[in-house]
Amino acid sequence: MTPRTTLPDAALTGLRSGFAGEVHAPGDPGYDEARSVFNSMIDRRPAVVAQCASEADVARALALARDRDLEVAVRGGGHSVAGMSVSEGGLVVDLRRMSGVSVDPGARSARVGGGAVMSDLDRATQPHALATTGGRVSTTGVGGFTLGGGSGWLERKFGLACDNLLAADVVTADGETVRASEDENPELFWALHGGGGNFGVVTSLTLRLHELPAMSMVLLLFRPESGPDVVRTYRDVMESAPDEAGGACIYITGPPEEWVPKELVGHLVCAALVTFAGTVAEAREVAAPLLALEHEAEIVDAVGYADLQCMLDDPPGLRNYWSAEYLDGLPDEAVTAYCAGAATLPVPTNSQHVLFPMGGAVARGPADYPLPWRSSPWAVHPFGVWEGEAEDERVRRWVREVRGAMAPWASGAVYLNFIGREGQERVVAGFGERAYERLAAVKAHYDPDNVFRLNHNVKPAVAVV
Repeated sequence: MTPRTTLPDAALTGLRSGFAGEVHAPGDPGYDEARSVFNSMIDRRPAVVAQCASEADVARALALARDRDLEVAVRGGGHSVAGMSVSEGGLVVDLRRMSGVSVDPGARSARVGGGAVMSDLDRATQPHALATTGGRVSTTGVGGFTLGGGSGWLERKFGLACDNLLAADVVTADGETVRASEDENPELFWALHGGGGNFGVVTSLTLRLHELPAMSMVLLLFRPESGPDVVRTYRDVMESAPDEAGGACIYITGPPEEWVPKELVGHLVCAALVTFAGTVAEAREVAAPLLALEHEAEIVDAVGYADLQCMLDDPPGLRNYWSAEYLDGLPDEAVTAYCAGAATLPVPTNSQHVLFPMGGAVARGPADYPLPWRSSPWAVHPFGVWEGEAEDERVRRWVREVRGAMAPWASGAVYLNFIGREGQERVVAGFGERAYERLAAVKAHYDPDNVFRLNHNVKPAVAVV
């Protein structure tokens, strides 16, 4: 069926009547802003963007989608690299107006609106010296991030974001609001720990918070030829580091910052980042072997967690293409392959060639969640970000080549928040086959018609008669 790009005036008038938020259709002054998403490669024109301000708004929008047979997209932060936050000719349930964060310091928890982004959460919890695992980009939506698993700087200490999910409010395809927690709808609650937005519109999440009185970082910049020694040293550091330590090795284009030597600006560099949930002295001790290597620049300092979360933010309007492989190990041969991938990293762009240490509380988390990648000790994340269509093929080819080069050490499991559309087999690998079957049963109960299919989709199980 050809996507519809316009709705009758009567349908729009009916939606707007009593709607607490705003409704944008083609031709409206705010329409183009409302339909734009983080990845500028995505240019879709929905029939309507319903910027919801309440659960009642969400239910009304879904009712219109059912009545008009419109494809439904759900937008929180709009950071889906595949553009799953916006539909061509369909309806967008836009949650950005539902972005409030309420912190309960005594209970060490936060109730977070489904449209909140990471900075909303981090800025609300930091004054209380509390935090939970968040995304590494401050404009990432808390909802989609958490429902997909949620990998971030604090994961080795506090677990994945979904490990800290205490409850969620979900508006289902038929407009009903259900509560999911350990005691209420427990099978749905299980599915929300990695199963993504397959089961309804999550309008609020309650997250566990942890004490974080201090946060520190060690960031070192090296010339690219030093990369293999740096990565091997980083590997050895992290494999014996306490859970408080996190971070990444990252090949990037040298940024035009005061602390970066001028001769490295605009050229390939290798960065080693150690984040530490503790003091500068503790961070320095853990990173001592890295600090002992000859490097071109360094930052060793205390940092507010909310500020650390902004460090890798990219400006809006750039083109994005990402993927990832999760590794069973990182022997020297894998280090060599990873570093070789930097030789063709498109420079100068905002692209990043990232190696993340896993382990710690991530690996110790619940084994039955649909997150088979959590047991992997390392992850490689080729993160293509650039300007202009002329670079499209070069950057996408680089991302695919990195994946291919790391395949000998890859487990096959993958964090689906890190990838675009890579086929249904890759989706199943992201959940694990047995967990996928269980998710499909939950899907059949809450969304039997697969209304919420613009995602890494779980197809509803077919009832056996």
